[in-house]
Amino acid sequence: MRLWSLHPSLLDRQGLTAVWRESLLAQAVLAGRTRGYQHHPQLERFRATEDALGAVAAYLDAVQQEATRRGYRYDAGRIDPVSRWVGSMAVPEGQVALELEHLRRKLAARSPDRVPGLPTSSPPLHPMMHVVPGGIEVWERAVIDTDVIHPSS
Repeated sequence: MRLWSLHPSLLDRQGLTAVWRESLLAQAVLAGRTRGYQHHPQLERFRATEDALGAVAAYLDAVQQEATRRGYRYDAGRIDPVSRWVGSMAVPEGQVALELEHLRRKLAARSPDRVPGLPTSSPPLHPMMHVVPGGIEVWERAVIDTDVIHPSS
């Protein structure tokens, strides 16, 4: 499960579809509709909000809006009818750098035409997130060559 901090516009078709499906799974987990993935580390930041279901619904809204912008038909009716969390999640710059490099590698393998369009630094983030100083999140499980990641202190 990868719930990107990066803006959904940076994802290729496969990545956007995957984050949609994985976010819907996260919603089901947080709503108690499934027993699998209950302890998945990617859910920690949603659980850390005052309203995990509202936060994941807000996350899904942005993914669905990006899909619509591209002409895809992601069913907004699959997003639970809950009040949307209106806060902003802090994402350390080291996490952003890790995710950007992770995405770069994924795109190089499956959608190399999208790699030149990726920013080299300071990528746009998901609308409900903002960057703060710091390293990689404690919940992160991605294995990336850390020599590529140079978060500022």
